[in-house]
Amino acid sequence: MKKRPNVLVFLTDQQRADTIGGLGNGSIRTPVLDRLVDEGVAFTRAYTPSPVCVPARCSMATGLYPAQTGCWDNFAMPDRATSYMEALSSAGYQTHGVGKMHFTPNFRRSWGFETRDISEEEEHGDYQAFLKDQGYGHVLAPHGLRGDYYYMPQPSQLPAELHETSWVADRSISFLEERDRTRPFLLNCHFIKPHPPFENPMPWSFLYRMEEMDKPYLPDDFREYQSRVNILQNRYKYKDRAVGDDLLWRSMKAAYFGAISFVDYQIGRVLKSLGPEIDNTIVIFSSDHGEMMGDYGCVGKRCMLEAATRIPLLVRFPGSERAGLKVDTAASLIDISKTCFDLAGVIPNDGMGERQGCNLFELADGKHRNRTVFSQFQAKWMGNYMATDGKHKFMYSAADDKKWSFELCDDLTEIPVDTSETDKVETVAKVNFGSYPNLEAIDGANWRQHEAIPWPENSDYGLLRQDPSGLEQMLEEIRPYYNGDTRNQKDNLKAIFDHMP
Repeated sequence: MKKRPNVLVFLTDQQRADTIGGLGNGSIRTPVLDRLVDEGVAFTRAYTPSPVCVPARCSMATGLYPAQTGCWDNFAMPDRATSYMEALSSAGYQTHGVGKMHFTPNFRRSWGFETRDISEEEEHGDYQAFLKDQGYGHVLAPHGLRGDYYYMPQPSQLPAELHETSWVADRSISFLEERDRTRPFLLNCHFIKPHPPFENPMPWSFLYRMEEMDKPYLPDDFREYQSRVNILQNRYKYKDRAVGDDLLWRSMKAAYFGAISFVDYQIGRVLKSLGPEIDNTIVIFSSDHGEMMGDYGCVGKRCMLEAATRIPLLVRFPGSERAGLKVDTAASLIDISKTCFDLAGVIPNDGMGERQGCNLFELADGKHRNRTVFSQFQAKWMGNYMATDGKHKFMYSAADDKKWSFELCDDLTEIPVDTSETDKVETVAKVNFGSYPNLEAIDGANWRQHEAIPWPENSDYGLLRQDPSGLEQMLEEIRPYYNGDTRNQKDNLKAIFDHMP
């Protein structure tokens, strides 16, 4: 009997599609990912089903689009949906997950993993317990400071060997060394980075310098391509007044690239630990969504521009006949689950709807070339919708009642066009999103118009605080020192000392 292949899934968070050296980025160093490009298949037109964490991961796990799950923002994931992890577990695979899964609202729910090593950004999981055991429990923000500092490059408070990126690799290697060798395995190795805050340990914090980085893509009419969600996001991430500050944007990119190179290094460690077993392992690398990184004057994700929606997707299949292929057929994160469902011999029967993903083996072999994939953020008045066939793209923002059509390039450049081909993509988008009444996206044959919500004129409206838990208690301990009235006793040191905690 033919030995069933293992499945190893690497997932980063918020990594753009154009951040791999082997796919044309001459500024970044990713030797391990470059080797996956050479030995595997690069799907160069892969897209996220939703450009934000929870819905993207929900769709990846279940093979269902956000319109089917009702999870189109960082909402609760549907309880009854079958995941590919459950399918492989039922087929006899040993399933293990490491790192950020973002299972919401219950981050400890297994979703088909027999075992897990948990690390989430804002929860007390196994990684935080590890830091405490190592004497670093005092670090309140081990992934970096958010809020005011969210997009500001910052040094890590941890040495490289204790950083979460290293920990994810360490725990993955431990699983591979200790696993049940009588069964094939599924290992999901999920990194929090390069999601901001952009903090890297030494020496990765100095791997790139600002002057090595290209400026953001900023066409003369860049504001014409900003939707309401871009304006909202730029404000609460403290970057809506940063346009034109090239030094800031390029410093951010240098830190962002540093995080990606650090992840690349750790992926290399995990792959090395596989040894000869790598030749019986399907290795998948992808990311949940992209990052604007200053393009069009924007940061973050959530919009439907290429930098936010197009993702890296590399697959190293057992055997060498597909090595080095570059496939420009439209692909999606939901294709990972379809591939695993097929591997498990499972057709989900959970009442959630038909899976629309395609098997990655088939995509690599040239099938499904006339396919369209979709992406969605939010719904109703705040709905943002996208459809692409890999060559042309259509997107619509309900909050702006505005639509855009593009011709796509090999890099993340998108050229505004209005042709019969883009009209076809819009028609497919209307049919797809119109088939889900709960979205309130389509009215008859047109995009539904919603009441406009005004944007407050206060230039500080919407700034978001994301303080780490425990900070307020620390502030309370020092406030007596600053609240005491010592202004008229400045020559009396004792008066000052008396107010010190």
